[in-house]
Amino acid sequence: MYGLAARCARKKAGRRGSLVTGIGEAWRLARQRIDRLDARLLVEYVASCSHADLLAHPTRSLSALQARRLDALVRRRASGEPLAYLLGCAGFYGREFTVTADVLVPRPETELLVELALERLRHLDEPLVADLGTGSGVLAVSLKCLCPRASVVAVDLSPTALAVARQNASLHAATVRFVEGDWYGPLAGDRFDLIVANPPYVAADDAHLESGGLPFEPRMALTDGVAGGDGLGCMRVIVGGSVRHLLPGGWLLIEHGHEQAVAVRNLLRQAGLSGMATWADLSGSERVSGACLAGCRD
Repeated sequence: MYGLAARCARKKAGRRGSLVTGIGEAWRLARQRIDRLDARLLVEYVASCSHADLLAHPTRSLSALQARRLDALVRRRASGEPLAYLLGCAGFYGREFTVTADVLVPRPETELLVELALERLRHLDEPLVADLGTGSGVLAVSLKCLCPRASVVAVDLSPTALAVARQNASLHAATVRFVEGDWYGPLAGDRFDLIVANPPYVAADDAHLESGGLPFEPRMALTDGVAGGDGLGCMRVIVGGSVRHLLPGGWLLIEHGHEQAVAVRNLLRQAGLSGMATWADLSGSERVSGACLAGCRD
């Protein structure tokens, strides 16, 4: 049992609601149960203090209510719930984004998609961009912020995920058109200079879905749900439909699992795209593949 709230209760003195323990002591107790950095961030979150405050003023008091709140958050983190869900935010490509349990936690490896996208948008005057399966909107919002001249549309099947994405667009003053639907469903007749996607790609029977923080994340954002499948179900739809939604010279960039690069390149080739390539993330894992539609934009 964690015991921070109980420890605080034993220290409680004076009038009801009086301050009962220091933030330094709270941090010490929390890091006995969870990662040191996670413990620090949770203490700072609950106490509304900075790292400098924590180091310089460790005796600054927590109230009994704050201690109970911290106790609950540490228990949740110890059970494997992602820190981003507890804090309600996560960093991505130099910006903070709102995150809830309705969306995936942004991963550092997905930042590679942003870098590759920017390389392809840099030479275009008013590029048209689509983000399929936008989730929290980190790709769409980041691209709009970094390439303001782009027109960006973001699609997701989940209305609750779209609500989070809209919050993030508002937070960063990014004008993005959000539409609810299944991949290309709401984009009939639309064509783009760039399509980016970070679709579900974990096979439905992959044991990893039951480990780490994955059980807490939305299952539909992690796997296509095809029993006995290879995790590529959503990619087949995205790649297969790309030719009807890319402008000549337009690119499709898609994130995938580290063992799926060959299969994804084959899908790109079968779809009639050209210039197939795969790029590794910072850990050296093959993470993003892409190809373009032959021709030049008028």
